[in-house]
Amino acid sequence: MKTPTLENNRVKLSPLSLENYTQLIDIAKQENLVQYSPSKIDTEEDLKTYVKTALKRAEENKALPFIIYDKEKQAYAGCTRFGHINAHNKVLFIGWTWIGREFQSTGLNMNMKFLMLQYAFETLKFDKVGFTIDERNIRSRKAVEKIGCTLEGILRNDILMLDGFKRSTCCYGILKEEWDGIKNGVFKDFF
Repeated sequence: MKTPTLENNRVKLSPLSLENYTQLIDIAKQENLVQYSPSKIDTEEDLKTYVKTALKRAEENKALPFIIYDKEKQAYAGCTRFGHINAHNKVLFIGWTWIGREFQSTGLNMNMKFLMLQYAFETLKFDKVGFTIDERNIRSRKAVEKIGCTLEGILRNDILMLDGFKRSTCCYGILKEEWDGIKNGVFKDFF
């Protein structure tokens, strides 16, 4: 599976690569940008390792990583990906998303999520899109609830964080049967 380019009038999601990830070095250095993630990206070396891991998962057909370009601000904003791709069961997850502070709460994330959900359900014809979020990350939880995700459960103490904390993970999902209603409701102004 090849990472596509997804684009609308606000955002362009292009394949993340070892050639373009350097556009994200300054953003990745922002303090606490990925505080709820078990990933370390705040040095150039850590970011390169993070990208190499994403690209390895892509080679295994388990991920499709994107670099995010904000067309309104004419600047690279961060990255996101489809991950844990299970083609047999037609399930994938959207996540590993981080965008610079100056791009947050600007509508950029909603545009990204619309493009990704549309691609997952309408092009890939998958049956379910999931999201996993640290239980403490109220902002991200509210964001996925706003786009119509259902909380399906909480995996207690399942991920070891960099600081030694064992986080609990909220599992959210959207089923293909729910997509048309969400698309024509939450995202009605996006197409």
